[in-house]
Amino acid sequence: MELRPDDQAVVNLGGIRKEISIALVADVQVGDYVIVHVGHAIGTIDPEEAERTLALFAEMARLNEEGASAGSPQAGPAPSGGSEPHAVGSVGAEVLT
Repeated sequence: MELRPDDQAVVNLGGIRKEISIALVADVQVGDYVIVHVGHAIGTIDPEEAERTLALFAEMARLNEEGASAGSPQAGPAPSGGSEPHAVGSVGAEVLT
C-alpha cells in the first residue's frame, strides 16, 4: 500500500491499484493487509491469514471457471435484502510501497 495524505492509501486489489480511505483503521503501515469494503479499509488481517484467504479465493475462481466451461448453472442474484457480491480483492488488499 502506498500511504497518501488525508487518510488515503493505494492498495493492490487482485492486481488492480485502488485508492481507498484508511481513516477507520489505526496504525496502518505499508505492507499491511487490510479488509476493504466500499472503498474504506475496515480492518487489518495478518499476512498468513491473508495468504490463506487469497489462495482460497483463487481456488474458488478456478473451480468457477471450470464449472462455467462445463456449462453448469450460474449463481443468480442475491435474495432481497441480501448483500451484493464483492470482488475477490475486496477481502484482502496489500498496502503498496
